[in-house]
Order: sequence, then C-alpha cells, then structure tokens
Amino acid sequence: MSKLIIEPSPHIKSPITTQKIMLTVIIALLPALLASVIIFGLRALVMTVICCACCVIFEWVTRKIMKRDSTISDLSAIVTGMLLSFNLPVTLPIYMAVIGCFVAIVIVKQFFGGIGQNFANPAITARIVLMLSFTSYMTSWAQPFYYQSTELVTTSTPLAGGEASLMDMFLGTTGGCLGETCALALIIGGIFLVITRVISPATPLCFIGTVFVLSLISTGDIEKATAAILSGGLMLGAIFMATDYSTTPLTLPGKIIFGIGCGLITMLIRNFGTMPEGVSYSILLMNILTPIIDRFTVPKAFGEAEKKRRAGNDG
Repeated sequence: MSKLIIEPSPHIKSPITTQKIMLTVIIALLPALLASVIIFGLRALVMTVICCACCVIFEWVTRKIMKRDSTISDLSAIVTGMLLSFNLPVTLPIYMAVIGCFVAIVIVKQFFGGIGQNFANPAITARIVLMLSFTSYMTSWAQPFYYQSTELVTTSTPLAGGEASLMDMFLGTTGGCLGETCALALIIGGIFLVITRVISPATPLCFIGTVFVLSLISTGDIEKATAAILSGGLMLGAIFMATDYSTTPLTLPGKIIFGIGCGLITMLIRNFGTMPEGVSYSILLMNILTPIIDRFTVPKAFGEAEKKRRAGNDG
C-alpha cells in the first residue's frame, strides 16, 4: 500500500528554473554585447566582465555575511552585471562601475532579501545613483570606433543634440552607453526572449508604442518619432529591464498599464525635465507602483467576492 504524502504546494513542479531563465536572458544580451565591442572596442568587454564578476562576488560575500544560502548559481547576479554595464559609458572609470555593482547587489537586491524580493530593478537603481553621484563621467560619451584613433574623441547622444541618422541609431554607431546604442541587436535579443516565452511582448510594445505615439503627436514628424524610440536607452529599458519578473506586474492588464506608464513618464521627462533621457527614472517610478497595479489587476480568488458581499450584508 502506497503512502499518502502531504506537503505544501506547489504539487506540480515546472522544469523552468531561475537559472534557465537567467541563462536565456544572458544569451539574449550577447548580440548587444558583441555590437558594443565592435562599436566601442575591447574596453566594452572588459567593463562588462568586471561588472559581472563584481556582482557575483558582492552577492556571494553578502549572502555569506548574512548566513544565507549562496544564490550565485542562479546567474541573476551575472544578468545584473551585464545590464548595469550596458547602462554605463565605455569610458567610465572602473572603480565607479564597481560602486554601481555594490549598490545594485548589496543595497537594492540583498538588503531586501535577494532575488524576487527587491522592489526596484537593481541595475536601473545603480545607474541612477551613479548618474547623480558622477554626473560628468556618466554623461561623457566616446565617439563610435574611437579606439581606431590615437586619441579619445567624445560626442553627444542623439537625445542631447548629437547628429545621427535613423540608420546610425538602428545600427548603434552613435554616442551613448555601451549596450544601448544598437537597436538592431537589442531587438534580436527581445525577439529571442519572446520566442522562448521568457518575457511577454506586452510591456515592451506598450512602452515603445507610447513613446512613439506621443512623440508623433508632439512633433508631427514620423522621422522624429522614430528617432525617439531608437535613441537613448529606450530599447534596452523596454525589452530587458521593464520586463523584470520581480519588479513588474504579474497580469497582462498590469503589464500593459506598466508599459504605458513608463512611456508616459519617459516623454514627460524628455520634454519637460532638465535631463534628455527619462527611461531609467520612468521604470524606477513604475517599479514603485507595481504593488498597487497588481492589487487592482490580479483576479480575485474564486468565492472571495461573494464572501465580501455576505460580510457587507451581515454588517
């Protein structure tokens, strides 16, 4: 006679693990990494490797100090390191990047309990901290292919007044952070994530679509509206950071609201703020609103509405 084993849910376990999801995201980020190395040289690869290594080390040490099980095998620290490096200028001093890794892993992620419990995207929060702390370094952009010259030449991003064609922005041959300039590589990675069902296309499409529509309304020029979605960190933020499992809504309606909200805030900052870029701030603000969005969009459990109705009648 077989024994009846009683244990907590879930009773049906999925073969999909955090490690597999993170590995898929890493693969999706590789086209953008390759593009950054081609455009900004080997220092882009060095910056990415250092950020990944520091994030892994900080996570291992922090978990050790807190006497918690090590989580570096889930690869989430590597994803954070890659995303953070993609949000940095290739010329940023290494020690500043290390500070960003500390903020992302120790303060934003581990102080709140680790993966799945952080209220904000670690890489985006670290980028904002670095932007506020080292503004001049974080807004100094190397000219594409600068490494082929004997001296470093800086340039402006398209959002900051730099001249660039739509094709330049699509291929990434413009000034900007090392992983955000090549829209083609980011779109390839995004399509891969959608095909493998790691992310839903709802948030990226709503985010990018909102920026495009609002840009078209405000400028009346389809070319300028297209430039708005190809410039800055919009593609990187919409595809890889506005889709973070821990800090974004659970339901489809919630994802749509999140994407539209990000697009709206981005346009408000771009048009009325003192900084030309608003993607990071928009995602962070919507991360904070995620619990409220979930509260109003997550379906009620069966029988819960009837229970509340009866309680109201009894009262």
